[in-house]
This record gives sequence, C-alpha cells and structure tokens, in this order.
Amino acid sequence: MSGVIRIMNIKPSAAIRNNYNMISELCKKSGEPVYLTKNGKGDLVVMDIETFTRRESMLRLREKLVIAEESRLNGKNGYSIDKVSQMMKDAVQEVIDEQRR
Repeated sequence: MSGVIRIMNIKPSAAIRNNYNMISELCKKSGEPVYLTKNGKGDLVVMDIETFTRRESMLRLREKLVIAEESRLNGKNGYSIDKVSQMMKDAVQEVIDEQRR
C-alpha cells in the first residue's frame, strides 16, 4: 500500500488491564493492531480476530505465491490459464471462508 500513512496505536500495557473494552473497540474499529509497551519498550501486539484471520490468510497466500515464483525461476513448468483461474478462485474462496468463521 504505497502512499498510505498508517498511524500506529501504541498504548502502555496497563491500558489493557485497566480498559480492555476500549482496547478491544480500538482494534475492531481501526482494523489495525494495538502495540502495547512495558516500561516504555514494545512488548505485545493485540488485534481483533477478524483482522488476525485476514492477515493469516494473506500470509498463506503470499507463501504460496513465493513458492510458485521460486519454482518458475528454477525452470519448473507452469500452469494453464484454466488451472491458474481455478487456483485463484480457490484462494479467494479460502479467504471468504476464513472471514465467515
């Protein structure tokens, strides 16, 4: 996402102990993780389940794409247009299914 400036949500670790609902709502509304600090240093990152699931799905898809690109660069035969089309549909369906869970 070039050109997009994201503001990091940084909170002290006490914020989650003292105001869990506020942290939860911040995660859900922003769709971004909240970085928790302990003694002024980064300690934990929390995010809502929907964001986590979406990120995990994207990471799995990226891993598959990297494997495919490495295979291509190593001379492995590619796939037909029909096969790629079906693989793309399957990947999109996987993301949709993950979001519904």
